[in-house]
Amino acid sequence: MKNNRGKKLSPGTLSNQALNLFAAHPGKKYNARQIIEKLKISNSKDAVLHVLKTLGRKSFLVHHKEDFFQWNKENLNLAVKSKSHDYFTGRVDLTRTGAAYVIVDGQESDIFVPERNTGNAMHRDIVKVEVPKRSNRRRPEGKIVEVITRSLTHVLGTLRVFHHYSIVFPDAASRFPEVLIKVEDLHEAKDGDKVVALITSWGNSQNKAIWGEVTSVLHEVDDNEVAMQTILLSAGFNLDFPDNVIKESEAIDGKITKKDIQERRDFRKILTFTIDPETAKDFDDALSYQVLENGETEIGVHIADVTHFLKENSALDKEAYDRSTSVYLVDRVLPMLPEKLSNDLCSLNPNEDKFTFSAVFTFNDKHKITSEWFGKTLIHSDRRFSYEEAQQRLETGEGEHAEVLRKINAIAHKLRKDRYRNGAINFESEEVRFVLDENKKPVSMTVKERKDAHLLIEDFMLLANKSVAKFVAKKTSPQVPYVYRIHDLPDPAKLTDFALFAKEMGYTMKLDSPKNIAESFNSLAKKIEQDATLRILSPLAIRTMAKAEYSTKNIGHYGLAFEYYSHFTSPIRRYSDVLAHRILFENLGDAIYRVDQESLEQKCKHISRQEVKAAEAERESVKYKQVEYMMSHIGDIFEAQISGMIEKGIFVELPASKAEGLIPFANFGGQYKMDVSKLKAMSKYTGHEYRMGDLVKVKLLDADLSTRKLEFELLEEED
Repeated sequence: MKNNRGKKLSPGTLSNQALNLFAAHPGKKYNARQIIEKLKISNSKDAVLHVLKTLGRKSFLVHHKEDFFQWNKENLNLAVKSKSHDYFTGRVDLTRTGAAYVIVDGQESDIFVPERNTGNAMHRDIVKVEVPKRSNRRRPEGKIVEVITRSLTHVLGTLRVFHHYSIVFPDAASRFPEVLIKVEDLHEAKDGDKVVALITSWGNSQNKAIWGEVTSVLHEVDDNEVAMQTILLSAGFNLDFPDNVIKESEAIDGKITKKDIQERRDFRKILTFTIDPETAKDFDDALSYQVLENGETEIGVHIADVTHFLKENSALDKEAYDRSTSVYLVDRVLPMLPEKLSNDLCSLNPNEDKFTFSAVFTFNDKHKITSEWFGKTLIHSDRRFSYEEAQQRLETGEGEHAEVLRKINAIAHKLRKDRYRNGAINFESEEVRFVLDENKKPVSMTVKERKDAHLLIEDFMLLANKSVAKFVAKKTSPQVPYVYRIHDLPDPAKLTDFALFAKEMGYTMKLDSPKNIAESFNSLAKKIEQDATLRILSPLAIRTMAKAEYSTKNIGHYGLAFEYYSHFTSPIRRYSDVLAHRILFENLGDAIYRVDQESLEQKCKHISRQEVKAAEAERESVKYKQVEYMMSHIGDIFEAQISGMIEKGIFVELPASKAEGLIPFANFGGQYKMDVSKLKAMSKYTGHEYRMGDLVKVKLLDADLSTRKLEFELLEEED
């Protein structure tokens, strides 16, 4: 058994090591205190007991009197093998071949699971995987022995009715399983209907049939509706809120009472406005502006006070936590909160009094912060600006509140300049913007352009997020457990590979210090603006970065060059911000309030997982709309850039829309082959080369919505 020498284990690691102990001694009973002694850890007795009870509920252990636990005899076959195997808990990444990788927190390598050993685990499930301790394989390989948490709860597909049962057949593009339906669970659905089915049984090792019941019939839905709902369900997001959650939200009274006014700082008579996308329906944040008597400028960052309405442990709160995030597809938003809250009570709509939680900053004439204040407030938004309206005022100096916007923008520029001076990295993924018609069909798509109106809001949100995190971190010692948004240093191996690749493209990275790395990335961003062939380095640079995530263990945010950072500014659409609001509020003034750190860390992990799932769903919807748009352009010729190479062929990307497709080498008459550097392909006969970053002309041959793939033909260069 691994000796942890008094270390405090995360719940996931504790769970794995406790299971190994019980499996190695299946006849013995242990309580929480004995587990602490056996594992030589410093976790509290309550924390260990919580983990043991969880393992008991999941049938790994038997819960005896006086909180003693024992290995479940049904798992005895695993106990026999425990001395030769390790057990890990992780998330399934299922490939299209049927094999899977299990991603385990803290493990350098993902665990490969052949198709024959995946059991009935599905994409994104949380599973227990068994890995031999001694293996000659280069990469860890294992077998999934238990599904702990299911990601998928519903399946969308076409219903086929047979004599004794029915089957929901999923669309070919999805990773849904087929679901059997009993006659009594059809609920009036008919043969050929598009239906959503709730999975009620995942079967077992002897009978792997999956059973469910029809929960809704999709009448007169088009391909787009089916595709978008499939994307959401595949990612594990429920399309509708439970009835009890809707009922709870509808019962909430949003009136402002005299008591509310007395307990809050009142900003309702101070100029306040929002700046958001033209199509936005929920408004998380607003800015207020006033010049104080001493000549200093006060800017308030006012955030929707969701926790005023979202009571802890209510049905509404539990549903918000389960979702953890709103999901933004191209043509819709699946909200974290019901519409009564997201678009009404919490949303900072213009010309309405609203509850807010604010971070208020005072700036001198050098644009330096002289004071800050955090607390509950009331605001009245005087104006709702779209980004385009705000940008027009910044550029022309004309229009309502133009002068105020320009003054705020000047302060934002100073905040941004300071951030980059401290080592922040100015690299971001490019986003595609679609214009849809009344039938949600894309009529145009372009890469979003970020101008000062966007950056202004971003700078003040970053300031608020950084400041509240620092406030909580500095509150007392030991630190109050908090939800930090952390971002680690780039992976050294990935960074080295990228630097070699960039050098082949003509750009040299300095890797001798974190600050020089940041400066190299920022310098590259400027070079890319001047040299189109370097554009392909942008997404590759982003891939070298660590993924930002939520944690109670603060390591700072490398990309932003912040020692302390959290998410505070979007509680309507992020549950992390809800937690941040609650902890911050309880620690205002002289109060010191601590939540259980291990429990909070588990919530951070769940929210991070949900964020990844939402991002995957959003990317899938973009791919779908890109291909849907390109279907009306088959036969058209485009300028493209070679963005990648594999043994099979070259990838090209259309810079104007980020649409990407593969051109197989077979289409070149078999004369081209990729070089070992993976940076170029060379003709065996003429010596002609195609290099990464080259601009080429391509013709669109096919756009397949079922696979989300584009097929291009490379046009020969004219002499």
